Amino acid sequence: MNEKNISPLQDAVKKCRFVLLAVAVVSLFVNVLMLTVPLYMLQIYGRVLVSRSVETLIYLSVVAIGALLVVAALDFTRSRILAHMSAWLENRLGPEVLPPAISQQLQSQSYGVQALRDVSQVRQFVASPTIFALFDAPWIPVYLFVIYLLHPVLFVIAVIGAVLLFSLAVTNELATRKPLKAANAQNVAALRKTAAAARNAEVIEAMGMMPGITRRWLSDNQEALQQQMLASDRAGVILAATKFFRLVLQVAMLGVGGYLVLQYELTPGGMIAGSIILSRALQPIEQAIGTWKSLLSARSAYARLKTFLIETRQRPVDMSLPAPYGHLSVEKVIFTPPGGQKPVLKGVSFALAAGESLAVVGPSAAGKSTLARLIVGAWRPGHGAVRLDGADVYSWDRVDFGRHVGYLPQDVELFDGTIEDNIARLGEPDPIAVVEAAKRAGVHEMILQLPDGYRTQIGDAGAMLSGGQRQRIGLARAFFGGPRLIVLDEPNASLDSEGENDLLRAMATLKEDGATVVLIAHRPSMVSQVDKILFLRDGMVEMVGPREDVLPQLTRPAAVVQARTG
Repeated sequence: MNEKNISPLQDAVKKCRFVLLAVAVVSLFVNVLMLTVPLYMLQIYGRVLVSRSVETLIYLSVVAIGALLVVAALDFTRSRILAHMSAWLENRLGPEVLPPAISQQLQSQSYGVQALRDVSQVRQFVASPTIFALFDAPWIPVYLFVIYLLHPVLFVIAVIGAVLLFSLAVTNELATRKPLKAANAQNVAALRKTAAAARNAEVIEAMGMMPGITRRWLSDNQEALQQQMLASDRAGVILAATKFFRLVLQVAMLGVGGYLVLQYELTPGGMIAGSIILSRALQPIEQAIGTWKSLLSARSAYARLKTFLIETRQRPVDMSLPAPYGHLSVEKVIFTPPGGQKPVLKGVSFALAAGESLAVVGPSAAGKSTLARLIVGAWRPGHGAVRLDGADVYSWDRVDFGRHVGYLPQDVELFDGTIEDNIARLGEPDPIAVVEAAKRAGVHEMILQLPDGYRTQIGDAGAMLSGGQRQRIGLARAFFGGPRLIVLDEPNASLDSEGENDLLRAMATLKEDGATVVLIAHRPSMVSQVDKILFLRDGMVEMVGPREDVLPQLTRPAAVVQARTG
């Protein structure tokens, strides 16, 4: 197999081979020692009852109990081995799955969050008793051979029973595969819509949209339930048939065994031992049928993860680059959003020297926020490039790049934790740097007034804060660490006049520090601080240049319109 086509999942499973081999060896001893009870029965009927020796009975009983204790210890051992291996798998796969999962969210693809659930599902399967059926199944022929040693007729009955139960297992697979696959897909879709609804809880409550949300959820969930019920009904019929035929086989083994005892072709101990061994031989098949849903779900999760990790295009990882000075260039960028049909940006080009500031203005849906995302490397241009000091920002190592960039999106997202954690970008907080960033954003005094200051817990997505407070803490996060490139998308959207004045002072300080600033702006007050203005309309650059040249051209049409209507 081509090494490039081996996913991290396959690589992790490959590294588990030694552990799986150890579990297989333990299973060997478990299955050999599971013959203890049949052999004990043979000895009871063949020796103890004939010799009427109490000493022999005690000796055999002690040996049998000792063997069963070893079986219990080995069973516990392989359970612990698989539990530790499953934890290792999740720790190994989590860091591999999380980055592309988040990247898929940026590309508006829905599987990203489900990928982490699939990792958990694979882990749960590996740690569950269901997997023991896979290790015990290879021993079915051995048990059948032991039955053959007891008597060929019993062997024929056992083989017929094994083939019958195996056929039922295959039938169960064919009957439940399609509805279970459809149910899983519906569940994923329903969970995605539920998550979207949860993110818009305020809108739902404010405008009484709960009946509509509930109706959509019921519709999606009903489809999933119908498919699950169909699969459960089919599996239930097959499971009931399996139990029936297994009991019939037990009756047949005892009945035929009894007949062979009457014909002096088999001992009573052999009759009982044959029944016990058959039960053990068929146990993995019956267990697989009973837990087929979880086995199939784990297999589907594995297949999805395998495909996801192979096909997900990772960012090219470049070497760490020196700290940039801040020279920004956007070169003939054309970009179509994920799932879109028409480009949102059409040949956008401009350049900023280190320490210059630019205001991007224009009507709604002109592509301003899209341009901001491209500048910080969140998206990759379909054509052209965005470069910082000559290096492609998308290809730049993200951790290294993040040290030199500050970004405030249009919709500020904070994380569950303290204010200090959020300003420090979830890294190890440097108190001096955190306070400096907060002061620069004009939020230091506000933070000190909170119950626990910088250690105040803000809740999920900053739920404990107002919109203006979230915006200012988002600004402090963007300023943290003294970045050389700062991109602010409508940073004053939720600020009052005092907050806007603090922001203007911060921009003046950034200019003194030599940082390159790109500002997505709507209010004229924000434009007064920048060196250059770029006017976007319908994804194209209509004007770009020094503020004193572009600003009069932007305000003149408004003045003319006012004169005509006045």
